Amino acid sequence: MLLHSILVSRVKDWRPKRLIPAVLLASMLCITAAHGNSGNPVRLMVLGDSLAAGYGLEKHESFTEQLAAALRKKGHAIHMINAGVSGDTSAGGKARVGWALADRPEAVILELGANDGLRGLDPAETRANLDAILTRLKAAKIKVLLAGMLAPPNLGKGYGAEFARIYPALAKKHNVPLYKFFLEGVAANANLNQKDGIHPNAAGVAEIVRRILPAVEKLIGDVKK
Repeated sequence: MLLHSILVSRVKDWRPKRLIPAVLLASMLCITAAHGNSGNPVRLMVLGDSLAAGYGLEKHESFTEQLAAALRKKGHAIHMINAGVSGDTSAGGKARVGWALADRPEAVILELGANDGLRGLDPAETRANLDAILTRLKAAKIKVLLAGMLAPPNLGKGYGAEFARIYPALAKKHNVPLYKFFLEGVAANANLNQKDGIHPNAAGVAEIVRRILPAVEKLIGDVKK
């Protein structure tokens, strides 16, 4: 009887002490189950040309690497996909967009058109190619940030104006956010470009990242909605 009394007493003492942690543990498991995907990295792709590929730069100095580092510093879980090909035109991007989708991006920064402008290609063709890419991305339910580009001034005001109209028109047609000029604050600044005067140096890329970061954060937020 004495042993029975002792055991009953200990069981009574034990239950409340163990019950509270058990309830808390159950609650934590429920929360984890409900929000288990919140920490999954967003698969972010930059579909572009040499500006995305990191021409003339060390890997850690490239746009995709610096952007990924900036996003992680802000607390975003990111899986960065560099789909930049040096020398690529909008036609090249159109031709390989299907391959790019094999990497299963959830969001895409579309950065193409610079080489079209440098080569003086017909703006109507550039627009049609970018239109096709955006249509493909939209069909795949991928969030897009369209990065605008300007034509070199030596091609004349008429060509420049027609080229500049491409990006706002496509952003409106496809209802995607537009970052007006990818090289904003960097173009024509010798201190922020490599010797060719076309491609940004590491400091130039850092400036691009600083300026575009809020738009990219919003893009990531749209993925998580």
